[in-house]
Amino acid sequence: MRIFVTGGAGFIGSNFIRHVLTTQPDVAVTNYDKLTYAGNLANLADLADDTRYAFVRGDINDAALLADVLPGHDAVVNFAAESHVDRSITASDDFIQANVAGANTLFNAAMRVEVERFLHISTDETYGSIPEPNSFVEGDALEPNSPYSASKASADLLARAYRVTYGYPIMVTRTANNFGPYHYPEKVIPLFVTNLIDGGRVPLYGRGANVRDWTYVLDNCAAQWLVLTEGEPGGLYNVGAGNEMSNKALTYAILERFGFTGEEADARIEFVPDRPGHDLRYSVDTTRVRELGWKPEHAFADALDATIAWYRANEEWWRPLKHGGAGARRGLVS
Repeated sequence: MRIFVTGGAGFIGSNFIRHVLTTQPDVAVTNYDKLTYAGNLANLADLADDTRYAFVRGDINDAALLADVLPGHDAVVNFAAESHVDRSITASDDFIQANVAGANTLFNAAMRVEVERFLHISTDETYGSIPEPNSFVEGDALEPNSPYSASKASADLLARAYRVTYGYPIMVTRTANNFGPYHYPEKVIPLFVTNLIDGGRVPLYGRGANVRDWTYVLDNCAAQWLVLTEGEPGGLYNVGAGNEMSNKALTYAILERFGFTGEEADARIEFVPDRPGHDLRYSVDTTRVRELGWKPEHAFADALDATIAWYRANEEWWRPLKHGGAGARRGLVS
């Protein structure tokens, strides 16, 4: 089996490629990535000599290149996207170009060369916010509240249109917040961890009341592989580990692992003005993907420990990224 992974040099994409090549000896992977600021081939340096792995630098908006490199693949997994909500608020055009126009170009290219299976990676943010104790199911209406989530919802609807209009059954997964190794340091967990490694403080939006479901990236990769290989063609699946917590609770969990509790922990938090349109709570029902046989294998506390240990051990990976761009310095909770 040959799979074509777009955005494979990014956080989840690189972890997915490593998961596949580690667990599936009969699978070959083409990594197709534009190598924007968040794409980093160092994420896959350990696989560079694997004969089952190939890299192509390219943009999912490049129809001619896709027509040249896609034939011969059995499946496409589309991770390619602009993904940071803060950036979408100040540069929405980039998100429309990558997440909507790019998705459409890729959908069309894969359909034309008759790639049999297509998995498009989306986000739980497309649903908008939901009050406790409810959770979104796959058929619920989409109510995105940021340019990022609106661009992802648009691509989801395009995937539906390809299924209904052309009979091309694109599968979609809407995933909760991920964390783990190789996460670009503008995102909340790596930002907070690396700030604390450097003896700094952690910036927290509002009063930290926003609730997110945290899924270890390796568990998410297993879910994506299962949907790709066992999911219903054209099906829609929510993916989340059920680790819901407020951003403030997450912050204290990280601070505690650095030895800060009580007043010392409070002193390490810098409360900053809330983000416009900041959704209060994300929560998805994951019954459908669990019926395929998936369940998270990593407890949140253990996965957080492993993630912090990875950043402590890999400063040569994150320091050039963190200190090389304004986005990394400003990045806050998603």
